[in-house]
Amino acid sequence: MDAKPQQNPEPPPSTLPPQGATSVPPPPAPMRTTLRRAAFGAVAAAVLVAGAVIAVPDDEGEAAPPAQGPVARAEAAAAAGSPASLSDLTALIGDRQKWVETHPADAPSWAVLGTAYVEWGRRAADSAYYTRAEQALQRSLAAQPGERGNVQAWVGLGALANARNDFLAGKKWGETVRSRQPKEWTAYPVLIDAYNGLGEYAAAARATEKFGTLRKGAPALARTSEMYRNQGWREDALATAQEAADLAGAPAAKAAALHRLGDLAAERGEPAEALAQYDAALRTDRGHLPSLAGRARALAALERTDEALAEYRTVTTKLPRPEYVLELGELYESLGLDGDARTQYTKLRDLLTRARTAGVDESLTEARFEADHGDPEAAVELMRTEWAAQRRSAAVSDTLAWALHRAGRSEEGMQYAERAVETGVRDASYAYHLGAIESALGQDGPARGHLEEALRTNPYFSPPAAPLAREALDALGEPAAGGPEAVQPSGPEPGPSQEPSRGPDKGADKEAEKEPRREQGAGSGPEPSASTGSAGSGGSTGSAGSTGSAGSGGSAGSDGSTGAAGASAAPRAKPGAATASP
Repeated sequence: MDAKPQQNPEPPPSTLPPQGATSVPPPPAPMRTTLRRAAFGAVAAAVLVAGAVIAVPDDEGEAAPPAQGPVARAEAAAAAGSPASLSDLTALIGDRQKWVETHPADAPSWAVLGTAYVEWGRRAADSAYYTRAEQALQRSLAAQPGERGNVQAWVGLGALANARNDFLAGKKWGETVRSRQPKEWTAYPVLIDAYNGLGEYAAAARATEKFGTLRKGAPALARTSEMYRNQGWREDALATAQEAADLAGAPAAKAAALHRLGDLAAERGEPAEALAQYDAALRTDRGHLPSLAGRARALAALERTDEALAEYRTVTTKLPRPEYVLELGELYESLGLDGDARTQYTKLRDLLTRARTAGVDESLTEARFEADHGDPEAAVELMRTEWAAQRRSAAVSDTLAWALHRAGRSEEGMQYAERAVETGVRDASYAYHLGAIESALGQDGPARGHLEEALRTNPYFSPPAAPLAREALDALGEPAAGGPEAVQPSGPEPGPSQEPSRGPDKGADKEAEKEPRREQGAGSGPEPSASTGSAGSGGSTGSAGSTGSAGSGGSAGSDGSTGAAGASAAPRAKPGAATASP
């Protein structure tokens, strides 16, 4: 039976409704008939499950066939490894639906249909398609089990699990395929997304490198850029993303690459550059709605608020992702339009309810909303559940830290805020949250450093939070001249008759050699404990290990970050970075 991955234990119980790629039992196996489209089906399924991975044909010198229809264009995009436009994807879905009606035992075609449903649901923010995708993929496995070669249906289930934010299930499906067919390149985008969602960044880096050896060119460059970004290596992320954009051919692929460049510019605090990249993406593909959301974000940073509001209203109507609705509500709130903000927050709650019903885990967005605009204790419980379910990404760590702080447990939240910053991701909101928590604990020096880092990283990181960061920094004022007054020598002062030591204390050196060295960086210290701190500790001064470094751009998990081997124009490796084993 193919209802579950073939290895690893079951995920821990969840408080959410049944979700992921395993909740619907497979339907009865259909009667076997011809598999005329098996060859194309395997190729198309292999591409569609890769989601937003960008690729181009290996031989760019060959001209595309003239006068292609929408189905032919989608097939050509699949053969090239490139995402199809939404209109062409719709045509492919219709074509496959008609085919399987008369060929119900065509396992590859069912896999193509299921993975096309996943891609449509993800790109249109329509979770109803995830249920259809699961049913189609189970029909594919009923016609041909994964153990008998139908690994593309397994990969499709992994992509489906990731689309539902069920990264533990995505990891299981990806690892199941990799264990059986290590050279199956379509498994690696699934694994990379799952590892990143779980906060397993070293594993994500290793999977990225392996992916690069199997799929040279733009796909490897796009994933390597993402890896560099997660490690805080901005220049390398930008250079590699630009190479991917230069290689991207079809409009949908080009728009996705330009959108990535816009996101990187926005994170660097360059909204004008970000706006230019988003505009270029929309000129390339007018239907690339994530670039419309990015455009709204950049316009808000440039204080072109009327235009930003108009763009947000358009994108939240056409692509109602919860994070976009939350951004619009917060923009309204920052402008003092509280009634409009409440309308968006009501819409957000409705979207979150529908997501839960469809088995999609949107608890990260929900916790962010509750922490700042609702019930912080509810946000803490949501993130506790995520943490217990092994979902421990930088985003989850940061959101749990902020929820604890907002609930009055700043000391408990400190360790999670430090963990988020130490991953290496150069996210201004992470530095702001850590600085605000340190300020609440009376740690003015570290707080000043992290608030300055947040505003230096991206002065426009959030319409409501960026002004608060500036206010908090102004309230701390400048550090006292001459350093801390309370600094005292660590040992007794020598008396008048005492001679200074004429050489090193070899006995002390021997004792120091016995002291174990503690490696610095993410994952090196003890894992944050749910029991650390107590309610009402927000006013206490200091806690062990709470002096977080303002220079958080260092790479946590860089043991696997030397780039995707085999990518065209191999990405630059950082000096001294350890290379992960394949």
